[in-house]
Amino acid sequence: MIFVVDEDPRNREISEAILAKLHFAVAPFESIDKAISVMAALSPDLVVARAAHLERLRGTLSDASETRDVAFVPITDDHHTGAALVEEIRRVLSRARPSR
Repeated sequence: MIFVVDEDPRNREISEAILAKLHFAVAPFESIDKAISVMAALSPDLVVARAAHLERLRGTLSDASETRDVAFVPITDDHHTGAALVEEIRRVLSRARPSR
């Protein structure tokens, strides 16, 4: 499962649509706090979010064993074309922890 976190609904919808079309399971969140609140329960393989949010996530998640190995992809302006976002996600997932 991939969490997509972005305050901008348009950006979130674009990322979600791209990933869903490629058959990724996607959980969209409008805030990092909401994503964190369900992180342990949903156990995502990857979180896609703005770089500023990822630093906060890393600090929060590294303290819990069930979320310590969650991979991250920072959203950049280049990712809204779709191809760059998918390429980066695939690269990160290929290095991520084994499927549960």
